[in-house]
Amino acid sequence: MRASDADRDRIADMLRDALAEGRLTAEEHAERVEGVLATRTVGELDAFVRDLPAAHAARHSAAAPAPDRPTAGAIPADPEENVAAVFSSAVRKGRRRASRRIHAYAVFGSVEIDLSEAIFEHQQVVIKAFAVFGSVEVRVPENVSLRGAGGGVLGNFEVDTLDSAEPEAPVIYVDGWAVLGSVEARPKRGKLVADILDCVHRKVDKSLRKHL
Repeated sequence: MRASDADRDRIADMLRDALAEGRLTAEEHAERVEGVLATRTVGELDAFVRDLPAAHAARHSAAAPAPDRPTAGAIPADPEENVAAVFSSAVRKGRRRASRRIHAYAVFGSVEIDLSEAIFEHQQVVIKAFAVFGSVEVRVPENVSLRGAGGGVLGNFEVDTLDSAEPEAPVIYVDGWAVLGSVEARPKRGKLVADILDCVHRKVDKSLRKHL
């Protein structure tokens, strides 16, 4: 069965929780998530979480009856955003909420996605970028993690990999293709996600209170 974006997001959430629990290292987490983004079938997705307790708990939950569970239609879908520029330009920037999944299309045009001042409500953000005789430019804060898994056909696909030192930092994945065009993702110097520092301070305070 072909995997959907929702299937990939479900596995990515399990991997994120495993990283937070210390079951995966940062390197293992990055490798597995990159594999998840490139996976085509549901069967292949299961291989990335087969050794994690969350996968077995999910199977048990699916097998057990749940008469009070709300229907799928009652659960709101994760926010998605489409940005398209056809013989034109499109810009998304400023203090705004970052969608969990962003689709960017530049056809004989240019798209600029600047997340340097964004509010991150999701730890994982996926940007699908496609440039055909055009350009997609992505800018992110310096203290997030940035990954890339795309390619170019007579074009340029370039992502400056970042590894944040904070486990709570957002992880931004840029995927897609540049066909006779360019896709570029890199940090914006001097821009930081302040919420990460706030979260770290809260964790330190909580730890200190436990030992007092």
